[in-house]
Amino acid sequence: MELRHLRYFVAVADSLSFTGAAERLGVSQPPLSQQIRDLEAELGTPLLWRTSRSVALTPAGTAFLARARRVLTEVEEASAEARDVGAGRTGTLDIGLTGSILAGPLGRLIRCFGERYPAVLVRLHEMPPGEQQAALHAHRTDLCFLRRPPDDPSLRVVRAWREAVGVALPVGHRLAGRAAISLSELSDEPFVSLRLRDSRFATSLRDACLSAGFAPRIMQQVVEAASLVNLVAAGLGVALVPESIGAQPRPDIAYRPLAGPAPVADVCALHRAPAGAVTENFLGLMRDALGRMDDASPAAGSLAAGSSVAS
Repeated sequence: MELRHLRYFVAVADSLSFTGAAERLGVSQPPLSQQIRDLEAELGTPLLWRTSRSVALTPAGTAFLARARRVLTEVEEASAEARDVGAGRTGTLDIGLTGSILAGPLGRLIRCFGERYPAVLVRLHEMPPGEQQAALHAHRTDLCFLRRPPDDPSLRVVRAWREAVGVALPVGHRLAGRAAISLSELSDEPFVSLRLRDSRFATSLRDACLSAGFAPRIMQQVVEAASLVNLVAAGLGVALVPESIGAQPRPDIAYRPLAGPAPVADVCALHRAPAGAVTENFLGLMRDALGRMDDASPAAGSLAAGSSVAS
């Protein structure tokens, strides 16, 4: 028994006419009649009473019709669902990120994605940068956002958006009145920093200080960039932070851009290759919203050395 047998039978049952059913199906009447006879032979019982003037359902035909309709409806629904999944219009999108990433445009992207693809469930997983690579490989996440891609040629990375690094100072600091501050001017300052063992971003910022001629005196280390400004406000030191964190208005913090050669905090999106349809749709929305991203390439080599720094 094939689906066409069910479709042909339902068409005849609806029309109670072989001629009308043939016209509806776009087939000639003799093959249609043969298909119905084949179906009845397979079932071992007549489904239709036929006379020269009329067609009627037998009791077996009435019972079979209800089931045939349900089968065809389920097939149509399954086909539509498969098309939606294949096109990324339904499913799930698991995103790994650090909390500070949401201070940038990612929150707006997720909202726009939800409006465009309401049948896709977006789940956010806050985790340190070092865990995001493992989460992708373990298929716990589909997409991760961080500020420096790992050296992993099995992953693909695209630049999501560019972001500057500046310095957060306590209000009243001697440098707070400056329009911009060079790294070398911070050589005598105590620093608060992201935890070096967890963050390639923190390591890159420390290396930038070394390139500027001094080793930063790191007094406190924290896990989240958002915590840095609280430490700065408490007077425990200055902090190099992404623009999205430092530029948020606070009465107890002065944020100033860095002058001259300075590190950056570009945010990258990582995914497995090939990306699933839902992931591709999110990347496409991100490309449309934020401008053309770098072409997908192995994570270890897609960005020029020093062009981005990690979360």
